[in-house]
Amino acid sequence: MAHKVAKRINESILRSLEKKILLYLASKIDDSVKPDHLTYFGLFGAFLILIGYYLCHFGYGFLWMASLGFFINWFGDSLDGTVARYRQIERPLYGFYIDHNVDAMTTFIIGVAFGISPFLRFDIAMYLIIAYFLLSIHTYINSYLAGFFKITYSGVGPTEVRMIAIIANTILFFVHKNPKVALFKMHITYFDLAAVFVGTLLYIGFIIAYFQDKKIIKKKEKENTIK
Repeated sequence: MAHKVAKRINESILRSLEKKILLYLASKIDDSVKPDHLTYFGLFGAFLILIGYYLCHFGYGFLWMASLGFFINWFGDSLDGTVARYRQIERPLYGFYIDHNVDAMTTFIIGVAFGISPFLRFDIAMYLIIAYFLLSIHTYINSYLAGFFKITYSGVGPTEVRMIAIIANTILFFVHKNPKVALFKMHITYFDLAAVFVGTLLYIGFIIAYFQDKKIIKKKEKENTIK
């Protein structure tokens, strides 16, 4: 039985602008650079983020290294599929397998990077990343059962998340402060609070998406049964 490729749903705020930039870059990249090279280049960016955030213990200047890592990660992760489509060498099965396994590694590495930085507690970083993984798993299940692959939620996708991280890094570099607040006898930073808030929104988003998509799956199964 032939495999049916899931329909990509991208409602990113930056979708139209990003698409133009990616198509331009894809047309300029040398033919010797393959989609796999770009995928692993994006993974290299994740390790650069990890190193950069760790080195921030010794100086805030390393925030620029972390930001460069986010840019490299965007470049590789966003262009691998674009280049494949531009050259008409799409690999629906292999590409999906490689891309999303590497995405999972990248997400974990970036989560650890947040946790070992001087800006975020490790347990809070894991709280945030687990929420992200839940949404990712939900997306993968839908791509198999419902035939659609949703990569954005409320207009926010990986590109917007990277941009937010780069903006936060830039603010941190110039402000050079990460003040702590007392909350329930704990001393946590404003970034800890922000991460808890964002993570909680992701958990809520997962629960909402679960119940919404459950109806779609149930309806689809009834239609298939009738057929």
